[in-house]
Amino acid sequence: MSKLGTLYGLGVGPGDPELITVKAFRLLKESPVIAYPRKKSGAKSYALAITELYVDTREKEMVGLTFPMTKDREALEKQWNKTVDTVWGYLSQGKNVAFVTEGDPMLYSTYIHLMRLMKERHPEVEAVSIPGISSVLAAASRLGLPLADGDEQVAVIPATDDYDAMRRAIETHDCVVFIKVAKVIDLMLTVLRDLGLVDKAAVLTKITSAEELIWRNIEELAGRELEYLTLMVVRK
Repeated sequence: MSKLGTLYGLGVGPGDPELITVKAFRLLKESPVIAYPRKKSGAKSYALAITELYVDTREKEMVGLTFPMTKDREALEKQWNKTVDTVWGYLSQGKNVAFVTEGDPMLYSTYIHLMRLMKERHPEVEAVSIPGISSVLAAASRLGLPLADGDEQVAVIPATDDYDAMRRAIETHDCVVFIKVAKVIDLMLTVLRDLGLVDKAAVLTKITSAEELIWRNIEELAGRELEYLTLMVVRK
């Protein structure tokens, strides 16, 4: 059997094209196949937009992998199996595949599930993660706000509609970064009002990119519809 290709998970940063590591840049140049996530066929990819600035896509095999935004387990399983088969098709030919993802590939990334399924079905495949700058860290820099210092505790938590859990997270940590906050922004405002901490929170969308938005007065967001790539930082 010919030598298998390597699966790379490449973090390309939070949005600013300059926030990509030298190692990720080198592997983008060297990998014959570049795979990228998208919500549906033909849709734009945040990670791909960054990648396109560094490679000539005409010289690469560009593979769009669809990750539908659905909770239908059957539909998800079918799509994930198709995704693994697609990537395996290149790896089995001895071609390295660089899967690009915004932020870091090991923090709430589609690469995590791809890596797990690939290792389950094809354990002989070498999967290598190349760390990237996450939106969590980028948010701290953009706000000029330390996430943690000394013995302080910081948490990164997906925001949900569970009032008690969201309140408890804030109460038990010095700083909390809530990701995926767009769909529950009104609930989060209620939690913060009840805790008297509205002035201790900030909300950021598409951090460091040309489309970045920052709200320090988050009361302005009541009833607003926000982009998916939005997070909230609460620092007591």
